Amino acid sequence: MNIYLLKQDINTGYGTYDSCVVAAPSEAIAATITPSGNTFTDECWSDWAYTVEDVQVILIGTAKDWTQQGVILASFNAG
Repeated sequence: MNIYLLKQDINTGYGTYDSCVVAAPSEAIAATITPSGNTFTDECWSDWAYTVEDVQVILIGTAKDWTQQGVILASFNAG
């Protein structure tokens, strides 16, 4: 399991997430995890990126063996 930083700068402003840290087995799977903990689909998310291609995925480390897939930390811009 790896740890990834996910960022997006397409959907910005109040009431949106700009980034999150997730645990996932691969970059492709990490990109599909939304900061709210859902799985990204082709639907337009009002609080996150519009498409998976809008998500920047950066490998930042390796997780412990017992780490479960999902969101570790998220950055939300409340308004």
